[in-house]
Amino acid sequence: MHTPDWVQDAIFYQIFPDRFAKSKRNPASSMQFEPWDSAPTYHGFKGGDLYGVAEKLDYLHNLGINAIYLNPIFSSASNHRYHTYDFYNVDPLLGGNDALKVLLAEAHQRGMKVVLDGVFNHASRGIWQFHHVLESGAGSPYKDWFHFNEDHLLGKKHWGAYPTKEEEKAIQRDGTLKAIGYQGWWNLPALPKFNTKTPAVRAFLFDIAEHWIKFGIDGWRLDVPGEIDDDSFWQEFRRRVRALNGDAYIVGEIWHESQRWLQGDQFDAVMNYLVTAASLSFFGARTLDLKVAHEAGGIKERVHAMDALAFANEVDRIQNLYRPEVTRSQLNLLDSHDMPRFLSCVGGDKSALKLAWLFILAIPGAPCIYYGDEIGVDGRHDPECRKSFPWDEAKWDRDLLDYLKTAISLRKTHPSLRRGTFSRLWSADGVYAFGRAHAGESLVVAFNASESPRPLEVSYEAKRKPKALFGQPSDIESKGGKVKFTIPARSGVVLG
Repeated sequence: MHTPDWVQDAIFYQIFPDRFAKSKRNPASSMQFEPWDSAPTYHGFKGGDLYGVAEKLDYLHNLGINAIYLNPIFSSASNHRYHTYDFYNVDPLLGGNDALKVLLAEAHQRGMKVVLDGVFNHASRGIWQFHHVLESGAGSPYKDWFHFNEDHLLGKKHWGAYPTKEEEKAIQRDGTLKAIGYQGWWNLPALPKFNTKTPAVRAFLFDIAEHWIKFGIDGWRLDVPGEIDDDSFWQEFRRRVRALNGDAYIVGEIWHESQRWLQGDQFDAVMNYLVTAASLSFFGARTLDLKVAHEAGGIKERVHAMDALAFANEVDRIQNLYRPEVTRSQLNLLDSHDMPRFLSCVGGDKSALKLAWLFILAIPGAPCIYYGDEIGVDGRHDPECRKSFPWDEAKWDRDLLDYLKTAISLRKTHPSLRRGTFSRLWSADGVYAFGRAHAGESLVVAFNASESPRPLEVSYEAKRKPKALFGQPSDIESKGGKVKFTIPARSGVVLG
């Protein structure tokens, strides 16, 4: 299986475009938006744009970021832009196609990749083909593009694209297809679901994927791809994308085990929410706010306090789910726009966030930082997890920022953390440790999630006594293929 080699060296940063940065270069910047620093709302716009992202690339570069994942950017009437009505144009509020062109040029000049969010399962009520059917009914040549009720197509019942209260009750009882005349994704009237069995729809969606690869993007993050329950669709998607860019990254939003899509003919990787759940459960065990954490519905059943042994077992299970090249390409994240921020899930415990950062930066796979986490932005589920980035540096948590910078630098300096073998070394008394080795380099990575310093002894096959590369271990002794050391409470260390 071929996965893009660059992904193993990638440090991703996820950006919610409306909330990251504004630019006066954007023609839409003079429009009326919500105050940047006000609390986010479900429907309000803050006015962030892609020119703003381009102007903050130096900030990201200095942090150590070399890859960006953007939430949807195409024309939409929603601030999150998962309600797309024009897949061939960047939303004018984000600066239009020129803004993306500028962002790509500036990012690529810095050696940074840009991956877009591909929403191919559903569209917006405003998309032309859907609107055509609402106007023309059974006479529309687009009637097979979505899932319609025949009585509505023939005019026997009126469309309920903007349902009344009675129709909303009917939706809850009967679903959108029967109640308002068409199938909405998860019965949401704002999101008519594509009929991907229709050849014209497949051709349309594949052309969109190809269009933006030709434009210069470096890959696709696929929104709810499991909802297109058709392997042949994603196999063709991969063939077309890879024919244009053999190193394009294809990563799917799947919240559970994903062997079906990771056989080499569909996706390179998935968003690794299994790592998210395990990290919350171990590093945040002492302060875990289950009421908040369980708002992350996709991993709700997996989040619970874990001891070191249970965590180590779960990490081993995750590491062995897929072939090594797939594991090394996974998108490892702690939070996202679809769940409460990690810091809020662990009751504000910054030591848990630091431990979890070091963990995802030291295991196989591409780590992904959600915008603002690095300076202490918190927030429960949508809309709170989609706050505006506070560019007033007085509001930044400098300790968190410096810690993450140092941890990212460590990963970039040591190939073992990106490409090395992985072996479990220790799991007891709140302490977990593993080894990474590559090209003559051997590292020990250890975490103490307990409240007290802990001694440990692990195998270490190296000729010289290891030294601390990260953190502050003490009492380091090395003899006979073993290394002993003490790790401070609530901290992580790397020896090599």
